[in-house]
Amino acid sequence: MASVPSLASSLHQRIADALSAALPEAGAADPLLRRSDRADFQANGMLALAKKLKGNPRELAGKVVDGLPTGDLIQEIEVSGPGFLNITVTDRAITETLAARAADDRLGVPFAERPGTSVIDYAQPNVAKEMHVGHLRSAVIGDAVAKILEFSGETVVRRHHIGDWGTQFGMLIQFLIEHPHELDHKDAASGEEAMSNLNRLYKASRALFDSDEAFKERARRRVVDLQAGDAETLALWQRFVDESKIYFYSVFGKLDMEIQDADVVGESGYNDMLADTCRMLEESGVAVRSNGALCVFFDDVKGPDGNPTPLIVQKSDGGFGYAATDLSAIRDRVGKLGAESLLYVVDARQGLHFKMVFETARRAGWLPEGVKAVQLPFGTVLGKDGKPFKTREGETVRLVDLLDEAIARATAVVREKSEKLGLSEEEIAERGTQVGIGAVKYADLSTSLGRDYIFDLDRMVSLNGDTSVYLQYAYARIRSILRKAGESASAKAHPELALAPAERALALHLDQFAETLAEVAGSYEPHKLAAYLYQLASAFTTFYDQCPVLKAEDAATVENRLFLAELTGRTLRQGMSLLGIRTPEQL
Repeated sequence: MASVPSLASSLHQRIADALSAALPEAGAADPLLRRSDRADFQANGMLALAKKLKGNPRELAGKVVDGLPTGDLIQEIEVSGPGFLNITVTDRAITETLAARAADDRLGVPFAERPGTSVIDYAQPNVAKEMHVGHLRSAVIGDAVAKILEFSGETVVRRHHIGDWGTQFGMLIQFLIEHPHELDHKDAASGEEAMSNLNRLYKASRALFDSDEAFKERARRRVVDLQAGDAETLALWQRFVDESKIYFYSVFGKLDMEIQDADVVGESGYNDMLADTCRMLEESGVAVRSNGALCVFFDDVKGPDGNPTPLIVQKSDGGFGYAATDLSAIRDRVGKLGAESLLYVVDARQGLHFKMVFETARRAGWLPEGVKAVQLPFGTVLGKDGKPFKTREGETVRLVDLLDEAIARATAVVREKSEKLGLSEEEIAERGTQVGIGAVKYADLSTSLGRDYIFDLDRMVSLNGDTSVYLQYAYARIRSILRKAGESASAKAHPELALAPAERALALHLDQFAETLAEVAGSYEPHKLAAYLYQLASAFTTFYDQCPVLKAEDAATVENRLFLAELTGRTLRQGMSLLGIRTPEQL
């Protein structure tokens, strides 16, 4: 189905046409239309235009009003202040526009005009290491941005740049060669068991590495073997990667995120390109040798001593730095995958590194004109004390423990509320998981990316306030209303009916869904979608309190209110799904 123009876009076009007719010399002019508290919409474009053409804004506004007939779309229009237009739309136009949205599977949301290909780099755990609270935001934000872009029509390539290379693997592999029974695939029936195996092995190999000089030397030689592609060493390295993936996938599964094996392309995936990357940088003069290391310098990046701080692509001992891998990944993602946008969901503290990497890639011609590279930098998860979230013992919080606690808290809330519903233990557990994981994701996604936020489970699983539980409960309430209506009444739009104030407020907010999604997809800011959904649930709550649905005064009003409720439910469900959050039918 073709996209459904929103009330705002229809109105914008009408006013723009009236402006052009009233003031032909102005050419195409923006009426600067926005939602308003004084009426449904306000247009402020007359002020800037009159100033530019040295005219009177109130007179210009009057001419525009004369060219805007009321009737099908506009109910009332008035000039206020120095030339603002306050516009009220007709109830019929509101209901007809929503009916067109409801008739479309995509709720009237158009595909982007020029969709491209975006490669998004997110959820980057390290092989043989436990995932902790610091891994939460990259995974949750990246998953939501990927879903939103795909819904807009973008081709999205996911990349999980896992830490699967480096000197620590020499230590682990050498230990395994000398203690071959320490890692047995048959032991790892679950992600937790896989991580337990890896943890045990890591601690034992680290203890030996720190206490035995001969072992330390053997481990260092093993790194050389790994980098040289020795078959036995690579086979053992692959076992660590496979065992870690069992664990990673179990944690991502708990987060209700699907990670495809083909999308996991770690640091090792670019090994064959590193030498070429360095050669090309040096030959082109983008990078130069400094104290034996291959470096890229920047006029505006200096250390505390005032000396330039370079991006080190290759160390003086010949080893490759992170920059070599990141630059090789850019070559691959633009050259082979055809990326027009490169997105990196990475901690804000790595901002300088990515600024230098992107600038180097531009100088080298690997980020050509028209290809954008953007870091989506996120803040830190804090404890209730306002400091980075740690256990009481000062340890980093394991991600799986945090998710388990969220599920336990949410399950207790669901059990308490579900007595009337007669849910089975299995249903309580399923809903508890959906509510708990939704609570964690929403707390993260409702915070703007760069901000830190406090991890407070009591607040997250509350039925009141800006929480996912509040949104899920609104959705479940809508489903309950529709079930109660059953065969007796159907959800059906009635454009001939006048709308109560709470109906109008809900309907006008519903009509903003497509524009909100377009803005979120353009700016990569999922918190704006979360805010829209919270406002939608709040508008529905007011509507539900003020406008009886099933006990309305006549059959047409019952049907129209069921129509508004159903469209609200569909919009909540679609929006929550794009954030990666489930919407249970009963709560």
